[in-house]
Amino acid sequence: MARSIEIQAHDGGRFTGYLAEPAGGKGPGILVIQEIFGVNKVMRDICDGLAQQGYIALCPDLFWRQEPGVDITDKTKAEWDKAFALFGGFNLDKGIEDLKSSLAVLRKLPGCSGKVGTVGYCLGGRLAYLMACRSDVDAAVGYYGVMLQDHLAEAKNIKKPLLLHCATEDKFVPKDAQAKIAAELKNYPLVTRLDYQGNDHAFARVGGEHYDKAAADLANSRTAEFFKKHLA
Repeated sequence: MARSIEIQAHDGGRFTGYLAEPAGGKGPGILVIQEIFGVNKVMRDICDGLAQQGYIALCPDLFWRQEPGVDITDKTKAEWDKAFALFGGFNLDKGIEDLKSSLAVLRKLPGCSGKVGTVGYCLGGRLAYLMACRSDVDAAVGYYGVMLQDHLAEAKNIKKPLLLHCATEDKFVPKDAQAKIAAELKNYPLVTRLDYQGNDHAFARVGGEHYDKAAADLANSRTAEFFKKHLA
């Protein structure tokens, strides 16, 4: 079952999130963090898939402070231009606070076991990393997170398991940044960083230009095992 819910922001105002629940109505929670295209079909499908696996999945609208209800694709230049404009105007710290508010709502849902993980893609991959650093989320997964090299000093705050899926040919993460991230994060035993050789950014976005089914299936299976281990 899927529906829209309202979330109270920490500093006033309300925003919405897409909520998908398993058939039994009970299970651990997973906070799904959007790409730069808003809470679109790709994100809703991810939530629905997690619900089929027995999780309560919530994808909050993180662009609500700029424009509520963004739902675009990666198919046209106009949509890409809008997506990058929203990314450029996104307040990272307020976004993390909105995710913390969403996390609290998810944990308090009647069917939620109290254990909550998070998974994010692109911008969401960056935010999933920061949620591991700045929140009490029980487990975090990031797919091809951007700009992680700017936040490596925060890795010392990671207290729960973090899994990062990284594309070796990511056009948004230069090779020197990849090397810097890998060198620093190998010092943290709670962090698992996995490379996907030859893959570009968004290799797991179904229907995307760089979608690679084999790599996506491998990453998704690893994510499923990771959440099963840490959220059960």
